[in-house]
Amino acid sequence: MLALARLMSALLIALSFSISGAMAHDYSKGSLHIEHPWSRATPKGASVGAGYLIVENRGADADRLVSVSVPAEIAGRAEIHEMAMQDGVMRMRPLPRGIEIAPGMSARLEPGGLHLMFLDLKRPLEKGDRFKATLAFEKAGAVEVEFVVEAMGSAPQHNMGH
Repeated sequence: MLALARLMSALLIALSFSISGAMAHDYSKGSLHIEHPWSRATPKGASVGAGYLIVENRGADADRLVSVSVPAEIAGRAEIHEMAMQDGVMRMRPLPRGIEIAPGMSARLEPGGLHLMFLDLKRPLEKGDRFKATLAFEKAGAVEVEFVVEAMGSAPQHNMGH
């Protein structure tokens, strides 16, 4: 009976590590920490999708997210965008100079603000899908990340205990 209890305990511990590992997918390069890249599922026929994440600069020097790329089987191209109120109208525009991340600060890419756009989607993004992307930073260089596709209408999933 004691052996069975120990076995069950060991299995529960292993399962908890695998679940938390599946939920957490953060990345670090140099002084940058990238938290939970995610996207929303898209309806059939949609030609665009969006990507969200947080980039924290833990260093003493500013860095800049200058571009993003995704495999050709996901989208034709990817861009850095922002949504902002302009003359009482919400407008979306690309940011060709990227996003600066000051020392000790974070850039939050989330719905309704800064975000990544995946243009000319090759297929719908479906809940549970995962796809790779490369974030290019001015100083830190290229960082390969994986986006998790969550349900349509999902709220930001940052700070889920990881």
